[in-house]
Amino acid sequence: MSQIPVRIYHNRRCSKSRAACQLLSQNGGPVEIIDYLETPPKRDELRLLLRQLDMPAAGLVRRGEAVFRQFYAGRTLSEDEWLDALVAHPILIERPIVVRGDRAVVGRPPEKVLELLQGE
Repeated sequence: MSQIPVRIYHNRRCSKSRAACQLLSQNGGPVEIIDYLETPPKRDELRLLLRQLDMPAAGLVRRGEAVFRQFYAGRTLSEDEWLDALVAHPILIERPIVVRGDRAVVGRPPEKVLELLQGE
């Protein structure tokens, strides 16, 4: 892996997130680990991540979470409303998100991280 810094939005309780961290550590290079539940991304940071992921906010929502079922299931929300939901309830953010340069992937499966690391 080249020395382009890598950032991972990580949840230590998530097995996929832990597996992505392990892949990153095995492939060397600097890694910034952000526990996104303790330090949630701000709205502008989420917008940038979504551009890097090339996905709408709704695509980043974890629909199996209790918060989703309680507040958002069955609702049609705009992009801005989904951003509001992700900011208000960071547990809804799919994980892990790995960023390298101007590109990002959701590490599901964790091997997607390797594709990001190998692409220049």
